[in-house]
Amino acid sequence: MSATMVLAFWAVSVLFVITPGADWAYAIAAGLRNRSVLPAVGGMLAGHLLATAVVAAGVGVLVARSPAVLTALTAIGAAYLVWLGIGMLRRPAAPHTGTEPVAASWLGQAVRGVGVSGLNPKLFLLFLALLPQFTDPGADWPVAVQITALGLVHAASCAVVYVAVGLAARRVLRARPTAARVVTRVSGALMIVIGLVLLVEQAITG
Repeated sequence: MSATMVLAFWAVSVLFVITPGADWAYAIAAGLRNRSVLPAVGGMLAGHLLATAVVAAGVGVLVARSPAVLTALTAIGAAYLVWLGIGMLRRPAAPHTGTEPVAASWLGQAVRGVGVSGLNPKLFLLFLALLPQFTDPGADWPVAVQITALGLVHAASCAVVYVAVGLAARRVLRARPTAARVVTRVSGALMIVIGLVLLVEQAITG
């Protein structure tokens, strides 16, 4: 696997990472609701690495070829996003000032982050289609190791962008509690829409 191939993958990865979606919505909400965005972002990164590990282990092909498993994964992931989105709509938070109680424990934030990314079937299918294209079967490293390395590159891009998104949301909206609540509600609505779209797509293709 050459440096050129790694750079090419990184460029493609960044394009996906900077596209707003469920991960962005959760990063924004974490920036507004919690003292630190790191637990939430760390959880999302763990979800991305979990998807990488599944593809690297070869399990991804088996899952993708099993309609029942893929349907179950889609339903669980979509329901989870809808549940999180409803919670954000019901309890929109103003920027955290450090004086009020933390909205959720660090572990809770991380677990939610794992669910947001790790239960997203779109991420899983994207990795399954994308990662093998940037590997070289004739290289010194086994393909599984190459996929793992590419997954780490992708996770690094996610870390930079998601932390920046969460901190920017807090900085911009710190003195605007009303706007912060609106943004939180919009983020929650986005999660609900993404979850419903996943369910509709699965119903159509299934």
